Amino acid sequence: MRDVEVRAGGIDLGQLLKFAGLVDTGGDAKALLADGAVAVNGEVDTRRGRTLRDGDVVAVRGEDPVRIVEA
Repeated sequence: MRDVEVRAGGIDLGQLLKFAGLVDTGGDAKALLADGAVAVNGEVDTRRGRTLRDGDVVAVRGEDPVRIVEA
């Protein structure tokens, strides 16, 4: 698991996927979410606009999970 530092107040799930390098574009993020390939804190989530907060863990099928750390 690796930590990804974001500004206080959180980050949207779609933005995090791009910021962490898990996808290249917003379209890629949308497709990955629609396929049910993204889990937040162990539960599949398809909401690109979900706000992630300090301590949330995002796992994408086939990738190491990332943990949100607010600056």
